[in-house]
Amino acid sequence: MTMRIIDHPVLGRLNDSNTISFTYNGETLTGLLGESIAAALLANGIRTIRYHEESGTPRGIYCNIGHCFECRVHVNGQQGVRACLTPLEENMDIISGGKLPTPVRDWRANNE
Repeated sequence: MTMRIIDHPVLGRLNDSNTISFTYNGETLTGLLGESIAAALLANGIRTIRYHEESGTPRGIYCNIGHCFECRVHVNGQQGVRACLTPLEENMDIISGGKLPTPVRDWRANNE
């Protein structure tokens, strides 16, 4: 079951004929070619995308315009990709951002 809005009262009907497959944390899901990774994950019921570096609390889509960096994931082996700005492509391998490093804290821990 998709959680995607197919027929919006203002924006009109979504062309949902370009369905593609991708994986998220090893699970095969479907999305629409060219929609953002964030939109595809939300449509598949995924709300937690990574965990905060310090506290470990769950993070998801916050601003959805690329400003806040809360939606960072690994895409095809590349770390720190913003899900809200990255278009979905066929067979993308997406992995939860998990607890990403914090450069200043990690540098201090290794250099003090």
